[in-house]
Amino acid sequence: MIGVLLLLLLLLPLLLFIAAPQIRKMLSNGVCTSTAQLPGKVAVVTGANTGIGKETAKELAQRGARVYIACRDVQKGELVAREIQTMTGNQQVFVRKLDLADTKSIRAFAGGFLAEEKHLHILINNAGVMMCPYSRTADGFEMHIGVNHLGHFLLTHLLLEKLKESAPSRVVNVSSLAHLLGRIHFHNLQGEKFYSAGLAYCHSKLANILFTKELARRLEGSGVSVYSVHPGTVHSELTRHSFLMRCLWRIFSFFIKTPQEGAQTSLHCALAEGLEILSGSHFSDCRVTWVTAQARNMTVARRLWDVSCDLLGIPMD
Repeated sequence: MIGVLLLLLLLLPLLLFIAAPQIRKMLSNGVCTSTAQLPGKVAVVTGANTGIGKETAKELAQRGARVYIACRDVQKGELVAREIQTMTGNQQVFVRKLDLADTKSIRAFAGGFLAEEKHLHILINNAGVMMCPYSRTADGFEMHIGVNHLGHFLLTHLLLEKLKESAPSRVVNVSSLAHLLGRIHFHNLQGEKFYSAGLAYCHSKLANILFTKELARRLEGSGVSVYSVHPGTVHSELTRHSFLMRCLWRIFSFFIKTPQEGAQTSLHCALAEGLEILSGSHFSDCRVTWVTAQARNMTVARRLWDVSCDLLGIPMD
């Protein structure tokens, strides 16, 4: 028995090497095939100074959109904007300060954008934090729920009238397969009683999907459609807070998507024709995919909406 186990352990690397191309292809499925061009269209992408967001902004600019890179690190954002301008020939790529961990910054960004622009056709809520040690935002929210959910909730709320005026328009919320382990514990929403960095991330990604479903319900007939996406397992800076995750990403790097591959589902939901009927759906690899019963619970979605409004000081309707 021991001999068999040793043999399997010795053969495993060889088997993985042989199967690697097929596994890699399977894990990087899903390509945005839309040929839509975007001259005259305006897009905002949060966290577009790196990773998936950067690749998303680059593709939107390539198609002729007026693109706003909304990020905390303006200096890094400016470098990316110049890179995109050079690569695409589109000079309408702008950087604006947005710190999703500070509602004052979110309101300042939205105010500035609304003063600058008459339209908004695409909002991609892409930025996020993952597995960071327990900390709070400038407003006292636990960092994961504060940035990943509440920050984008407020941003979307502030830009919603502009999206309606610009219809047809779309909102894309970047979630994760990690929502499978997520739960919305209203008695512990801020991690006051129990905190796990990994689970806090999962909870916030579940919140992204519930927000998407409730927002889509409220926007029926408005011309604004909403989607949540799982981009796949992607090389990005999200793992910077976890030494273990960085090690795993390095070991299995051959099987992990590039940021460009990871951006495909966001682009599909932002651009593909005829998706309006699927507003509120969750996508992975450019197609509708299954979500947990928790993520389909509209009672929880409506309560989360009300709690989010209360925390952010938004009037409930």
